[in-house]
Amino acid sequence: MSSPPDMQSAARTFFSQASFAVAGASSNTSKFGHKIFAWYLIHNLPAVPLNPTCSSVTVRRKEYETISSPSNLPDPEHTGLSVITPPSVTAQLLREAKDAGVKAVWLQPGSFTNRELAYAIKEFSGAAVGGLSEGTRGGEGWCVLVDGDAAMKAAGHSERL
Repeated sequence: MSSPPDMQSAARTFFSQASFAVAGASSNTSKFGHKIFAWYLIHNLPAVPLNPTCSSVTVRRKEYETISSPSNLPDPEHTGLSVITPPSVTAQLLREAKDAGVKAVWLQPGSFTNRELAYAIKEFSGAAVGGLSEGTRGGEGWCVLVDGDAAMKAAGHSERL
């Protein structure tokens, strides 16, 4: 039987990536895809919105061109993928990310079932963040909005303000 994944270490690995993509990014300010993409922008982290249903999203009064798939990332091997999609979409998205060469993923609460989380932990070994395992400060599970600042700092990823 394998030991449970160390999510704090996985979160540090995630934030060690050079850039980030936010799957499920949205212009709708009430959606977490909007809030999380804005979090990356507020922290001055290089991020791209991923949304196959629209060509751009507007966040903080600025328009950002979207990409439709992890296969369209310019440097997938050095990009951390934040996932804010329904579990049925997440399953396919994780397969596409793995095929594209993405090495680290962060599954937001509500974006996965046990099946998607198990796949992510197996296929993105040591670099998949998600679930309710020890280390998160939030009651809903590992969330960029709650745990991102500490993980980013632990990874030595300083903000460029």
